[in-house]
Amino acid sequence: QSAKCGTCGPGYATPLDAMKGKYCPREEIVYLPCIYRNTGIEKPDYLATVDVDPKSPHYCQVIHRLPMPNLKDELHHSGWNACSSCFGDATKRRNRLILPSLISSRIYVVDVGTDLRAPRIHKIVEPVELFWKRNAAIPHTSHCLGSGDILISCLGDSSGNGKGGFILLDGETFELKGSWENGEKVPSLGYDFWYQPRHNVLMSTEWGVPKVFVDGFNPADVERGHYGRHINVWDWSTHTYIQAIDLGKGSIPLEIRFLHNPDAAEGFVGCALSGAVHRFYKTEKGDWAAEKVIEVPNKKVQGWLFPDMPGLITDILISLDDRFLYFSNWLHGDIRQYDISNTRKPKLVGQVFLGGSITKGGPVTVVEDKELQCQPEPCVIKGKRVPGGPQMIQLSLDGKRLYVTSSLYSGWDKQFYPDLVKEGSVMLQIDVDTEKGGLTVNKNFLVDFGKEPDGPVLAHEIRYPGGDCTSDIWV
Repeated sequence: QSAKCGTCGPGYATPLDAMKGKYCPREEIVYLPCIYRNTGIEKPDYLATVDVDPKSPHYCQVIHRLPMPNLKDELHHSGWNACSSCFGDATKRRNRLILPSLISSRIYVVDVGTDLRAPRIHKIVEPVELFWKRNAAIPHTSHCLGSGDILISCLGDSSGNGKGGFILLDGETFELKGSWENGEKVPSLGYDFWYQPRHNVLMSTEWGVPKVFVDGFNPADVERGHYGRHINVWDWSTHTYIQAIDLGKGSIPLEIRFLHNPDAAEGFVGCALSGAVHRFYKTEKGDWAAEKVIEVPNKKVQGWLFPDMPGLITDILISLDDRFLYFSNWLHGDIRQYDISNTRKPKLVGQVFLGGSITKGGPVTVVEDKELQCQPEPCVIKGKRVPGGPQMIQLSLDGKRLYVTSSLYSGWDKQFYPDLVKEGSVMLQIDVDTEKGGLTVNKNFLVDFGKEPDGPVLAHEIRYPGGDCTSDIWV
């Protein structure tokens, strides 16, 4: 599914080539990590291959499962050994999926090149490597670099304290090469990151202290300063930590996305708890700043864990033409589409509700709502009432289909959506109007992870074999 040209290497020359090029076929399969930790089922997590080709007899079915050799890893996000940052290097192939484990700190390298539809384990980096060599743990986001190495952000040290550092894997041997960062200064928390070599910058975000969030969320921990509030700015060439942009107490900035155009010196970050999206940008002085451009107001509720319910923005992404921004409100239950032609003034053009905590007929009563006139109807697809709320999102390369899964992280799923843990998560698909904007749920698409052979499972992040708008970086 990548450019069929002998001299190119992986990925696409430009974001618009990926979106509109003749080498950009419709996605036929996707990979998702499936998690059993915290479900009461003593089985290992696995990587599922799902058929998403409407012409296939196996449409919306899991066609392969690759179980990991260990229990309770908590697979979470995945990345590639090579992406569009290596375009032009014919020696590189996008044939290994990097699967870090959030809880065990193990990193699986999965061979997807030998058989796209039936991945197999290629190598395992054991946690002791991270602990002993680098005092690093809780690996989260992985991005390949144009140099051929793989950069992985970590959330903590081997004792479960917060520490926002990075490790490097060799892109050929997948040996742990060491830390990426230089100097004494390291942020106290870590999470996601994105880099932009043309502006000599890497930006990272902050979730929380691992030993604090591991089993659930307590708002008192926000007051105690155990959750993140900064975008951290790194000098790309020297690997040094140079600036912290404070987004406010209790903001918890999670997914961060630069615009795809490699010349752009701006992007967006979604803040889970404050319900805000901030635009970050390079100033005339040459440092970086941020401004709030979207805010999802909390709802006053009864019958829930707390009297104030945030939207909980958990995933955001930008279409490859940098025209639309999408994000999910995991607790309120909606996905939103904004026109970002003017990046300083995003305009809401699409919204759809897929479950969430405030649906009609549920235990929660909304007593004050600055946005909605009434509580949304439950989401029912093919006769199944969707448990949980929309969480991870992935957009097709052409921007016309948005895929959604409903599990955030097993420890928090269990707390906020006990039904989700009992019933398993789902994958849904939304049709996107790429002309005017607008979202419509595809009523014929449902992958029900409650029906898996070993029992209901929590499916998380979605990846296409040929790359996508949350894993590919252009340099």
